[in-house]
Amino acid sequence: MRLAHCSDIHLLSHDGARWLDLANKRWIGAANLLTNRSRHYKVEAFDDMVADLNELGVEHVLCTGDITNLALKQEYAFARGKFDKLAAGTHNVTCIPGNHDAYVQEGVPLFHDHFGEFAASDAGWAWTDADRVGGDDDLYWPVVRVRGDLAIIGISTSRQTPWFTAYGRIGEGQLARVAKALSDPRLAGKRRLVAIHHPPAGKRAKSIIRGLKDHEAFAAVLQAHGCDLVVHGHEHRDMTESLVGPGDQPIPVRGVPSGTYDGVKRDRTARYRLFDVTAQGITELGDRMWDPAEHRFVPVQPGTV
Repeated sequence: MRLAHCSDIHLLSHDGARWLDLANKRWIGAANLLTNRSRHYKVEAFDDMVADLNELGVEHVLCTGDITNLALKQEYAFARGKFDKLAAGTHNVTCIPGNHDAYVQEGVPLFHDHFGEFAASDAGWAWTDADRVGGDDDLYWPVVRVRGDLAIIGISTSRQTPWFTAYGRIGEGQLARVAKALSDPRLAGKRRLVAIHHPPAGKRAKSIIRGLKDHEAFAAVLQAHGCDLVVHGHEHRDMTESLVGPGDQPIPVRGVPSGTYDGVKRDRTARYRLFDVTAQGITELGDRMWDPAEHRFVPVQPGTV
């Protein structure tokens, strides 16, 4: 199976938006859009990515969050229209939310309203009250989707956070369910890929402002139960880290740059990453980067940014 990983799309559309919709925390994001994101994150890059993915016949597309900027209803509707152009369809496109997709609390149900079909667990994988931990009131996550030799465990770290912060948290209940999914005998022989928005390893995971609050607890779950690969976004850059799995075996942790960035930082130019999934393992095939002049994605050659 050919798998594509993209992240931090930040699709921007405010047709019909009212400034009242930007009350509270949203005005900070709106100001940032006016000065930065509207110039540097290009919708046409995602349009070209969709065309490239369709032309290559990629069998599964995985997006690790920040689909929107301010979690506005208009943004979600606009983004859904763009994702609907992927030939793989909702069954073979998986999306999890990022911190921008819960910029304010109203964004959480809006993600489910517009992208629920891309984040639906397979039949038999719904969590029940028996999986509840303490005051845990959200039994939706993680999602589990099995496609051939691949099992995707999609985690939500999406939380409304205080002003000027962008950290994430998995939560005790979700962590317990991640452990249960990873150890489930139904996934025996499958290549288990964990998808998360915030980086779970390295110094950036420890950031008080932008990191993953419970990265140590997440690392403990993977050390006990293992997986083949962890992928994430959030930092808008190519990142390589690792976590320790059972028997002290390393688990690769890979972060991908934004899928729509077009600015002065050449090493962060819009791209997505390809993997090959077989019964023997998950092999990274390389990145494809946006060429804005040609309006197409091209392979990133070894030794180039």
